[in-house]
Amino acid sequence: MAVLPSYGFRRLNSLIGFQKYRTTSPSFYCCASISVEQKSKEEDEELQPSISTSNSSTSKTKPSTFFPKKNQTLELVCESLGFKGKGVCKVEETGFVVMCDRALPGERFIGRVTRKKGSYAEVQKLKTITPHSDLVEAPCEYASACGGCKTQNLSYEAQVRAKEQQVHELVIHVGNFSANDLEFANVMKPIVPCDIQFNYRNKMEFSFGTQKWLPVEELHERQEGVNDYALGLHAPGFFDKVLNVQKCLLQSDAANTVLAIVQDCWRDPELGLSPYCVHKHVGFLKHLILRTGSDAKTGSPELMVNFVTSSYKPELLQPLVDQISSISEVVSIINNVNTSVGNTSVGEAEYILYGKSSISEALRGITFQISANSFFQTNTYQAEVLYRLIEECAGLRGDGSEVVLDLFCGTGTIGLTLAKKVKHVYGYEMVPQSISDARRNAENNGISNATFIQGDLNKISDNFGDQFPRPDIVISDPNRPGMHLKLIKYLLKLRAPRLIYVSCNPATCARDLDYLCHGLEEKNIKGCYKLKSLQPVDMFPHTPHIECVCFLELE
Repeated sequence: MAVLPSYGFRRLNSLIGFQKYRTTSPSFYCCASISVEQKSKEEDEELQPSISTSNSSTSKTKPSTFFPKKNQTLELVCESLGFKGKGVCKVEETGFVVMCDRALPGERFIGRVTRKKGSYAEVQKLKTITPHSDLVEAPCEYASACGGCKTQNLSYEAQVRAKEQQVHELVIHVGNFSANDLEFANVMKPIVPCDIQFNYRNKMEFSFGTQKWLPVEELHERQEGVNDYALGLHAPGFFDKVLNVQKCLLQSDAANTVLAIVQDCWRDPELGLSPYCVHKHVGFLKHLILRTGSDAKTGSPELMVNFVTSSYKPELLQPLVDQISSISEVVSIINNVNTSVGNTSVGEAEYILYGKSSISEALRGITFQISANSFFQTNTYQAEVLYRLIEECAGLRGDGSEVVLDLFCGTGTIGLTLAKKVKHVYGYEMVPQSISDARRNAENNGISNATFIQGDLNKISDNFGDQFPRPDIVISDPNRPGMHLKLIKYLLKLRAPRLIYVSCNPATCARDLDYLCHGLEEKNIKGCYKLKSLQPVDMFPHTPHIECVCFLELE
């Protein structure tokens, strides 16, 4: 995975409350708060802090540089969501920014400062005084502990409002676009919500663990041995503790059936199965990955089950294979073997234990073969919406005369959906397996005008571009760190007439849009694009993740 380069932190400070925006008060970054004087340890535990209001003599005499101390308690009112879905709060007297996990807009709560990070602090929520304004009951029993769906207890309408607001504020404060510009209102489009808020994920990765995560109030019930084993999702902040999950509301019903079967029998001592221990580096089972697709001809569901293990011992997995293969939707059971001490889910070797080596999925008229480790958009339903928006932004003439450069192309999903309307698609991707899948997908769909090239776009050389003609359209879909400065400089030199930036991280997206449109003076880089539209898309309901489709034209 690419590493965010040092220049990437240049304007991300507003996202987490750095000094530059500490004295401003846009609603996205700041919340009203009432300062609470630090109390003794016993009083902290009783959650009864003494409150100092802004009208008190104490608050009046506080210096402007005041910021909370570690273990101090504060009463805060959250107004919006920020980085990773954390609630953004602000000490009223000074504008000091405080971030709190699982604090939601409108919620008044008491939090204890856990750590300071220079110009902002993090707090742990201790007690809710008044619940947030869009409170709903979370349907998932694990919602309060699992880190996957932090905002299930926030109404979906409020979730998409918060995401849209987040993008808007980032484009202004990180991207340096003016909210006073009359054209800006036309550039920022309303967020596209997802019609399906549950059972939308076509891939879920569960981990096996030797230590089950338990909430504090249940720690006295901890058991030893197999009874403490877990299969589920890592508890937030813990690499070695796993929240045991019997059912996940984000994945398909068929996937939940498989999960239930595995949960019912994998701890049976007679099977001889053991979870991998990340401390001692012993054990067999590392991950269970479930992928859902659909048959290209019938449209019926197809399910791939992938066991990631520390060694190749198919005889140990056979009892599980026998039971799982009886489910009609299961068409593929794979064993990825990862012998490294790390706990990654990608194996060094792959074995087929049952059925096919891949499953299929259709997207905008193209059928894709999905192998165990290949990338594919996780929400198939909303990917249709996303790719339609990309095609609309491209404004293809439809006469087969245009050349498309598809950067970070993955398995070729975006480029291949456009290929039949253009002269040629050139795709670049760092992962060799993804390039192999892209070429196979092109061949299987009878597409001959697509070329896929393996290469690291964060390390482009001076001769990059020799393998393709000057494109009419560039599509860039980087991972969360965004684009490397070398690539941005190349794109500014290339000067393609149209550029579509697809982003899964609005912070780095705003930064890169700033460079592409306004340049970077200290690097003597001049921008040459004009942002014409920015369309947020909610790909993952109940999570903090946001997708954006940005359309830029050469000035």
